[in-house]
Amino acid sequence: MTTKIYFSTNQLGHVTNEQLQLMLNRFNLGRLVSAQKTSKGVGNQTLFVDTDSGRYVLKGNPLYAEQLIEEKFYVEHLLKYTSLPVSSPYLVDESADIFGWSYAIMHRLEGVHMNDPIYRAESSEPDRREIAAISAKILNEMHTWKVEQYGELEPMTGTIRPFEGSYKKWLYNRIGFWLDDAKQYSVISPSDMKWVEEVLSDSEQAFDRLCAPTFVMGDFKADNMLFQYDNTRLEWRVSGIFDFTTGYYGDGAADLPKMVIMYLELGEPEAAQHFIETYLLGSADKSFFAERFRVHMLHQCILNWGCAHAIGQVTWDPELSFSEWAKTYVYAADFVKE
Repeated sequence: MTTKIYFSTNQLGHVTNEQLQLMLNRFNLGRLVSAQKTSKGVGNQTLFVDTDSGRYVLKGNPLYAEQLIEEKFYVEHLLKYTSLPVSSPYLVDESADIFGWSYAIMHRLEGVHMNDPIYRAESSEPDRREIAAISAKILNEMHTWKVEQYGELEPMTGTIRPFEGSYKKWLYNRIGFWLDDAKQYSVISPSDMKWVEEVLSDSEQAFDRLCAPTFVMGDFKADNMLFQYDNTRLEWRVSGIFDFTTGYYGDGAADLPKMVIMYLELGEPEAAQHFIETYLLGSADKSFFAERFRVHMLHQCILNWGCAHAIGQVTWDPELSFSEWAKTYVYAADFVKE
């Protein structure tokens, strides 16, 4: 299901021009002009495909059987509930006769990623501040999609499968699972464990009172958004948002940590704060925000810590304990006043 975390993906492998043309013929999308790998593709699952009728993205060899059906559901419902620029139509072919796996094809969205080195070199601080605010407003709009139940989507029925026990139980158990997993690759000391328990305990009331399940993208980050500068209005605008493979229904605050981490790692704490402030200004779920954010950020920090140690790519001071390293991120929203 969507909340399962994948640390590796099924890659497209070698795709021939003949196969691509068969795919294009199936959907009447014209004659193949060129194809190339995407620079920020999801685990090498995507390919840019240009034809004489338009520009498209192929996404194939899904991680799990219903991945593409699930993503199609989210795209269609975001079109229904928001004005966000998602790629539509999202065409799915469940047969495997062309490539050996099912695939989806969609219109290519144009724009620049906010973490693109060229954009960062050429953009000003006001530009980056403006895009931080736009990113927050994307989440505000996305989180207007409210549902009645916390849980995961059942793609074939379009229904929600509730989390076992409660949303809080599911989230806290998940944090515990990945913390135990991180112990296989790194030192998690008793003082680290005590701190984690304190963060979770201090936030329990916030989750006990939470009663507004919303769509959560689950992977809201710079790689999954595109922006363009509007020369008429003289302002930036979002031109694309994509990759809903990890969507579910939970607390919208869970979508903030990856962006906040990015800004802090870039040495832009003011942008991180502006992102949080703008999100809160437009959010309908302000109660106990700082407490909820701490838990979601703790969750992300545990994942990042465990993964970095497992693959030998620790980019911070290796002498730092987990809690010493994570506190900067976990308390990043503590400036918020109820």
